[in-house]
Amino acid sequence: METKANYVLIGAFTILVSVFLLLFALWAANYSSEKSWQQYMVIFNEPVTGLSEGSSVQYNGISVGTVERLSLAPDDPRRVRALLRIQARAPVKTDTRAKMSMTGITGSPIIQLTGGSPEQPRLADVDQREIPVIQTEPSALQNIADTANRLVARLDQVLSEENVERVANTLENIETMTATVADQREDLRAIIVNARESSEQLQLALANTNRAVEDFDRELVDKLPGLVAKLDNTLTELDSAAQGANGIINENRAAVSSFANDGLAQLGPTLGELRGLVRDLRRISDRLENNPTRYLLGRDSPKEFEPE
Repeated sequence: METKANYVLIGAFTILVSVFLLLFALWAANYSSEKSWQQYMVIFNEPVTGLSEGSSVQYNGISVGTVERLSLAPDDPRRVRALLRIQARAPVKTDTRAKMSMTGITGSPIIQLTGGSPEQPRLADVDQREIPVIQTEPSALQNIADTANRLVARLDQVLSEENVERVANTLENIETMTATVADQREDLRAIIVNARESSEQLQLALANTNRAVEDFDRELVDKLPGLVAKLDNTLTELDSAAQGANGIINENRAAVSSFANDGLAQLGPTLGELRGLVRDLRRISDRLENNPTRYLLGRDSPKEFEPE
């Protein structure tokens, strides 16, 4: 009995040690696996339609992890939090950005990491939070959606009831104008014929004017040398006359100066005497005209005898 009890103890001890070693191996394997992965948080400010847990996470097109969990932000339900499980050796830097992307035209959405300058530090070494947060940027899908929304809003403005009514009125006016033009076809044909004739006459007048201008230019060019020669001779003669007058003035400068000083001073009294002489001559002329006999003979003219 005592031998069987020892065998039981030895077997139980062996089983316990085996279970302990198995659990230690599993813990070591899990610890080693956890050390090779790093968790990051990404907070999107846009819908993440199509993205699900287990979706791929790529860094510049290379798969580096998966989406571990998706949830709404408790403080703002418009924001979506995505917990990422990324390889620890992936170079996630402080300037790395995350955005929604598509693996193809019909592929499923993924999270694409871009950026990461070599000189920037690793995000996990700088961000002291329990789970580092990767900043996001608008995705191409979001830009397309925003552009589509703006286009739809503008299209709604363009196709408003007021604009539709204006377009209808414009089309009605165009139709009325077209009908009016169709009724005035003969008048329009006459106007076109007159316009053509006027154009031909205008071209003829322009041709005649052009010929006249060319003839005038040719005549002017032919006469221009003679005119220039005459003008040159005239200027030469004027220059000679000016030099002669200047010489005369220089030679008689003393006489001119004497005339200016003395002659002009005597000119005033002489003009006064001439004015008095003219006044006396006018008085004598008036007397001769009124009574020439008395003025010449010193008596009155004889009176005619009148018989009683």
